[in-house]
Amino acid sequence: MTEALFQFIWQHSLYQVTDLTTTDGEALTIIHPGKLNKDAGPDFLEARIKIGKTILVGNVELHLKSSDWLKHGHQHNAAYHNLALHVVYDNDVDGVAVNTPVLVLEGKIPGYVMRHYEGLMNIRNKLPCAGQHDKVRSITKEGWLTRLLAERWEQKLGDWNVMLENSAEDWRNLLYWRMAANFGFKTNATPFLLLAQSIPLNVLGRHRENLQQIEALLFGQAGMLNAAFMDDYPEKLQDEYNYLRKKYKLSPISAHLWKFLRMRPANFPTVRIAQFAMLIHKSEHLFSQIIETHSIKEVEPLLDVTASDYWSDHFRFDEVHTGPGTKTLGKSSVQNIIINTIAPIQFLYASRQGAESLRERALNLLEAVPAEKNNITTLWAENGWEAENAAQSQALIQLYNNYCTNRRCLECTVGLNIIRQAT
Repeated sequence: MTEALFQFIWQHSLYQVTDLTTTDGEALTIIHPGKLNKDAGPDFLEARIKIGKTILVGNVELHLKSSDWLKHGHQHNAAYHNLALHVVYDNDVDGVAVNTPVLVLEGKIPGYVMRHYEGLMNIRNKLPCAGQHDKVRSITKEGWLTRLLAERWEQKLGDWNVMLENSAEDWRNLLYWRMAANFGFKTNATPFLLLAQSIPLNVLGRHRENLQQIEALLFGQAGMLNAAFMDDYPEKLQDEYNYLRKKYKLSPISAHLWKFLRMRPANFPTVRIAQFAMLIHKSEHLFSQIIETHSIKEVEPLLDVTASDYWSDHFRFDEVHTGPGTKTLGKSSVQNIIINTIAPIQFLYASRQGAESLRERALNLLEAVPAEKNNITTLWAENGWEAENAAQSQALIQLYNNYCTNRRCLECTVGLNIIRQAT
């Protein structure tokens, strides 16, 4: 028995709830166990308890051993005076909580609770509930996935809120920064974000109609125009950048931040920067267009970008490649951008505007995108829980990263349902 499990058992009433008595022999009924307190003070707040014919509303403290009351020094802490109840597993010392009724739960907790809990904690599978989550009703799991998606977006959008505040509430800037990070995908997201933040959006706006100048600004600020080139294209970009850099007093980021190793050439940051340059070149009022899109068919034309001609036979400067020609964003890349930028920014904007219908549209957009295929979703699928769409795959990623890997089964709806099953 652990303190966390004991709190879990109390919170979810996983004990014999009838014929309870205090250590003084008075009849006891738990009307409500109270709210779990994650701050300092008693473990549960605002519990409702009936002792004899008297109903008490107050706080509850839990201990594995009643002597822990003394060990933790509660007798000297006013926060633990006048409790409604002291709940212990093992009453090894009587009367430690003066004037506080005591309930002993030893012998009143079903054996299957401990058995199921230990099974989740000790399984070697990366998923503690492997082979068991199919016992949980589908509607229960679907509701849990909805909450997990909200939790994932809450964490992500908390950082985005900070970025928005740092940009003086300029939504165009937020979209520019987050879209840039997304073009870097997982490997080059950070240098891409730094690149975007190194060039004010209004500077790019002044040169939007001139693709070569946009490319010069992006490649130059990426630190990729410092070499002696053989091809005319990078030489022209270099000359253009040297002029624009002085004009706008720009400082490039370090070229060593960019990663090329173990990447498919089509995902090289050079190609992605060229595609991002084309997006800026062809897009006007992109933020308003993004906010107003409600379906994948409306989003796809906005992200239909192709790198400029030079990149039809190059993946890096001065290196001719005879492979596939046109460098467009693939379907999976477009879906990735919808999942990680477009739907979240729509949701954040709707939340800040208090527009519930727009929040629903953001969720509906995510549900229309196919589920992601990665190591985590594959692991879930191999264990019988396959995501039906991107909303579910995002939720399953959150579940694995934030709960399964840390064995937080006591905080998981699936874990709760497995533990409480009387089998």
